[in-house]
Amino acid sequence: MVNAYAALEKGEALQPFAYDPGSLGGQEVDIQVEYCGICHSDLSMINNDWGMSQYPLVPGHEVVGRVAALGSAVTTLQVGQRVGLGWYSHSCLHCEWCMGGDHHLCLSAAGTIVGRPGGFADQVRADQSWVIPIPDAIDSTVAGPLFCAGITVFNPIVQCGVQPTDRVAVIGIGGLGHLALQFLKAWGCEVTALSTQPAKEAEARQLGADHFVNTRDPEALKAIANSFDYIISTVNVSLEWAIYLNALRPKGRLHLVGVAPDLSLPVFPLLAGQRSVSGSPLGSPATITKMLDFVARHDLAPQTEIFPLAQVNEALAKLRSTHPPYRLVLKC
Repeated sequence: MVNAYAALEKGEALQPFAYDPGSLGGQEVDIQVEYCGICHSDLSMINNDWGMSQYPLVPGHEVVGRVAALGSAVTTLQVGQRVGLGWYSHSCLHCEWCMGGDHHLCLSAAGTIVGRPGGFADQVRADQSWVIPIPDAIDSTVAGPLFCAGITVFNPIVQCGVQPTDRVAVIGIGGLGHLALQFLKAWGCEVTALSTQPAKEAEARQLGADHFVNTRDPEALKAIANSFDYIISTVNVSLEWAIYLNALRPKGRLHLVGVAPDLSLPVFPLLAGQRSVSGSPLGSPATITKMLDFVARHDLAPQTEIFPLAQVNEALAKLRSTHPPYRLVLKC
């Protein structure tokens, strides 16, 4: 039996829950969970905000642990190996997207906590292709958030062809944004933090920002017109997007990874400057591996606060009601 914490109904507090995982498939891996990050997506799934939650629901998709058991056809991993697991746990492996290396775009890709129990537990199961070895240089206490927040902001750096010589900006200095600042600075870019909270300036600069702009200051926004080759938005709110289009240089790109509820854009600035707007989900297993190598090489890490698994409801309450350190992590 697997011991976990689950929401039995929509929006309910999590409670101890045990389940039988059934027989291990030939391509599957059981992970003994050591740490699991808490993400706003876990809250969305608990509340069924996206209309796809099934209860009892065991959240948790930022898993760090050790391989506990291998299916009969698994050849890429070893029992006891330290690994991580993110939002996706399975994909078909034979469609054009999987065959092209874009497993995260597979139309039948299965979420780790969508219709299956996740990592707020002592064990979780996934297909071997999504179970990623973690480099020795990355500490287990901070590795979990890399498998969701980290890959969410790293994948577009690769996919959008961001260059080390680019001038870039990050909208929102939170769970995603604080990693984007670190990644883009280590990538070699000139980085500007865009935030509504001036009190975050010193911290943003410590994380890698060369410049800081208070986006509540109209004059400061005017001053960044035609400044950036690339802007990544990590926020989940609607903004005056015309301002950010105006901040792009010709051929610049505004890229969204935060789920803004509305995207109303003037078309003329796109046409006149040959600018573009795009978005992306997480990333493929290959890109996750590349990100982990990059993080290890540059000694990067999310800022975390750790709770024991038994205090999962206290941790979720903190995520709901306050502005905690950038990522919360459960010790399982």
